[in-house]
Amino acid sequence: MREIQLKDAKATLSAVVDQAVRGNPAVITRHGRRQAVVLSYEEYEKLSHVPSFGQLLAAFPGEEGDIAARAGKPPRAVDL
Repeated sequence: MREIQLKDAKATLSAVVDQAVRGNPAVITRHGRRQAVVLSYEEYEKLSHVPSFGQLLAAFPGEEGDIAARAGKPPRAVDL
């Protein structure tokens, strides 16, 4: 995804929007930091309907017995 400075996005907003509609979203930066994203409304709609992990778990159609029990093994050692 391309990055564009806010001042350049202001000057060429129509072109930035046209690119987003064609499937090329842009990250808007201010003082070198990412601040916003311009993407097509269609892409926004797709992203706004993605369920959270909690919603997916709550929607599990099976019964509690359908999920295999956890192994009784101790956890593996991990260096942090």
